[in-house]
Amino acid sequence: MSAMSTPQPLAKPTVYFDGACPVCRREIAVYQRGAGADAVCWVDASACAPDALGHDLPRDQALARLHLRQADGRLVQGAAAFLAMWAALPQHPRLARLARVLDRPPLVRLLDLAYTAFLRVRRLWRPAR
Repeated sequence: MSAMSTPQPLAKPTVYFDGACPVCRREIAVYQRGAGADAVCWVDASACAPDALGHDLPRDQALARLHLRQADGRLVQGAAAFLAMWAALPQHPRLARLARVLDRPPLVRLLDLAYTAFLRVRRLWRPAR
């Protein structure tokens, strides 16, 4: 999973998602409703205070695609962020296994291409910023 920077360590992974996107909000809600969702900190990048994102994640970048700050402080984005989120959710053992299987550089690149294609279509559902 690609790292963007290494700020101070956290107690648990933090997911930064676009709560103004109805599709994104619904998908994150599925993860948040599951048992063990408190293993992850959830931050709605569309509504949080700027300092909740950290100095290395501008709001426009946080809203452009999913980001996850790992417990060690490394920031990952896109498909790598999904894989890290799935691996961190104890209530979804199938997702954790899927994350382990898919976490291979060529597969992550393919997943990221698919996610980038989704992001182009997502603009149709997300209100203008």
